[in-house]
Amino acid sequence: MNVMWKEDASTDQRATLRSRVDAVLNKLIARFYEEAPYASHMASADTLNMDYYKRHNCETVLRIRLKRVVDAHAMRYFTKYDPVRAKIWAHYMDEEMLHDRMFVRDLKAVHMTEADIYRHQPLLATKLLMGYLLYVQEYEETPLALIASVYFVEYVTTRTQPQWLDNLERLLGPDKIAGARAHCGIDVDDKHEDLVWGVLASLIKTPEDEEKAVEHMRVVYKLYVAYFAELYQLVVKGEDAPTVMLGEADVECV
Repeated sequence: MNVMWKEDASTDQRATLRSRVDAVLNKLIARFYEEAPYASHMASADTLNMDYYKRHNCETVLRIRLKRVVDAHAMRYFTKYDPVRAKIWAHYMDEEMLHDRMFVRDLKAVHMTEADIYRHQPLLATKLLMGYLLYVQEYEETPLALIASVYFVEYVTTRTQPQWLDNLERLLGPDKIAGARAHCGIDVDDKHEDLVWGVLASLIKTPEDEEKAVEHMRVVYKLYVAYFAELYQLVVKGEDAPTVMLGEADVECV
């Protein structure tokens, strides 16, 4: 149920909203394993498809590099309208800025060079995600979509990646996933989820903002499912022209 937001929304209001958002994300996590082809491969496979693993990590590197540009647009907004949040977001950007190097390190451990990584172009779903985030910032003049997407990623990462990494460590050994493990550890140890939530909550001032934030997360979810479908089609099925499918049904909101 929506609440009537005020400029100084109470702690209870924000806690109610966070409970609602987290419930939506929990449903999306469960739904992801049902909808995305090959979704559980890295989490539970006994034999790892190395081409799939490598291409996924390459895309992670490319996505982090692209997101740095989107983050800079958000920083412009915060420096203009909310210097307190600008300082917080600058701290977050500083911690995240070079995280692509962690995944480059893991790819080198499985015999890929940086040239091998960067010969890839981002997949269409990744381009669509970045385009969507930039579009909202440019034409709605708010970083709400970006911050909602970052909260989505932080929340989902802490609830899925430990299982993925445990299985990958079993298959590859700890030295080959050290970068990804460090990345996940920083997110948890530095409480990135709470940090991002605070920034997101600061942007929600009306019931309409609340609905937009949830809708942005639903869009981001669809684009991540589309990415995994595209990756599966390209690498596992070996098709040269992957198709991005965004799905037909809306995600149920609570």
